[in-house]
Amino acid sequence: MLIKKMEKLPKISIPKHYNYIACFLTLQCNYNCDYCINYFSPSGQMPDKLIPGREWTAALNRLEAREDLPVTLQGGEPGLHPDFIRIINNIKPQLHIDILTNLSFDVDAFIKKVNPKRLSRRAPYANIRATYHPRHMKLDEALTRVLKLQQAHFSIGLYGIAHPAIEREIKLAQDKCAKLGIDFRIKDFLGEHEGKMYGTYRYPEAAGNTLAGRCLCRTHELIVGPGAEVFRCHHYLYESIDCAGNLLEAGFKINDDFTQCTHFGKCNPCDIKIKTNRFQIHGYTAVEIKEIEDNGE
Repeated sequence: MLIKKMEKLPKISIPKHYNYIACFLTLQCNYNCDYCINYFSPSGQMPDKLIPGREWTAALNRLEAREDLPVTLQGGEPGLHPDFIRIINNIKPQLHIDILTNLSFDVDAFIKKVNPKRLSRRAPYANIRATYHPRHMKLDEALTRVLKLQQAHFSIGLYGIAHPAIEREIKLAQDKCAKLGIDFRIKDFLGEHEGKMYGTYRYPEAAGNTLAGRCLCRTHELIVGPGAEVFRCHHYLYESIDCAGNLLEAGFKINDDFTQCTHFGKCNPCDIKIKTNRFQIHGYTAVEIKEIEDNGE
């Protein structure tokens, strides 16, 4: 009965200015990197929730996205979701799929069960974007996994975080990838290290957890939490506060208006950094913020 009801859910239109669809299959991760952007949450705690794969596909198959706007399966580590492969294989073909991963999932099973054409589209970056974490991964093992997927015709690239403590390891990985023909790119480290704030931000005063102010905010991204809840930004996701609805609710519609927020100053760096958009054009920021005021907290 539940499945039949989910199959009848009405379609959801994505606003034309949306740049990204983030699907957090789980916030769990088998690594514990101290620089992880997911742990920027002031409370230091994140919700731990999973829904079955059939609910994920019912939720995502409602979306009417554009040819150039994929759904990105991420986390945490999306491969930890027990229905990870089932979700990939049951998302409607009209939706393109990208994956953000630490590549700890069973690569052989993935190659056997997933058609590489399902993760293939014209884009200026790889559809599977794996991040190399030197403290938890051996470089040669990571490269072997990437090459295995590459040889199986998957679109995959490796990324490193520009954290000051792992610069040497990231440079070594970059050099090895260049010799092996692996697309290697470096992501900005966002957050604080040894008293210094890293990252380039559209709203610098929002990045340090020092203020608690009011503002009006509007997102350019659809952020879907592990229970198919929709959140206005990453701060709301990681704190699990004030979800805007759920993709499994028949009446859910995306609110594309500026909405009041009382958490300005506690913003997650991912939302306010200046970065490239999905076309790799620099200057994009995930949210628009206006009418900022200190509320005295």
